[in-house]
Amino acid sequence: MNYKKVSRYVVLGILFFLPVTFLLFLYPATHNYTPLEIVNESVLDIDNFTSSSEENIVLKDHITVLGFFGNNPIASNTAALNLKELVYDKFKGFKRFQVVVLMPKGTEEAVKKLKAEISSYQDLRFWHFVFGEPSDIKRMFFSLKTKGNLSADLATNQVYVVDKDLNQRGRLDDRTDNEVEKNKPIYGLSAYDCIEVAEIKNKMSDDLRILFTEYRQKRKGEFNSDTRRASDLKSETNE
Repeated sequence: MNYKKVSRYVVLGILFFLPVTFLLFLYPATHNYTPLEIVNESVLDIDNFTSSSEENIVLKDHITVLGFFGNNPIASNTAALNLKELVYDKFKGFKRFQVVVLMPKGTEEAVKKLKAEISSYQDLRFWHFVFGEPSDIKRMFFSLKTKGNLSADLATNQVYVVDKDLNQRGRLDDRTDNEVEKNKPIYGLSAYDCIEVAEIKNKMSDDLRILFTEYRQKRKGEFNSDTRRASDLKSETNE
């Protein structure tokens, strides 16, 4: 066998085994991961809200990114654009994924203008604006775990992840490795700031991927890890 033939077989072998080796490295990463934690188990559904769509918009049985844009939705233009480009466009093809934004009644025309600004003639089928009374919006907001509050016009730049069982998902311990090493106090992440591009692009995108992986493994019967809850962390800190 001459040198050229040997070289060719070596190259073909490398081309064959390199992808296989790469997949073997990925395999444990996709099967041994920390599920996205439950930070709150008492999220309300949106039965009292209406939409311009004929579809019945609910949170139950969906993976939802939930937002509040208030009486002046155009003022939330930056938050809406970041959410669309960095989250919605990336995950809109996943089954049961949706973005739901709660709006006060009377803002329907303003919402049309905002949709025109963020859509760019693209598919917004899984992005829903729903309308309700201010009292219902506040009641919905207070069912969430959050460190902030709604503004006077019922808006916030924070968005929230709600799973199919109406559990709010996030991080019970959002400390960096350096903060853990220094034994800094534990703090969590229950909402994602749409103005902070790095937070949406990195943390929120990663967290949603983990949540979709969890549900995919549950469908296949491969998910065998209990999702960590806020009560678990509380018991640990009391030990």
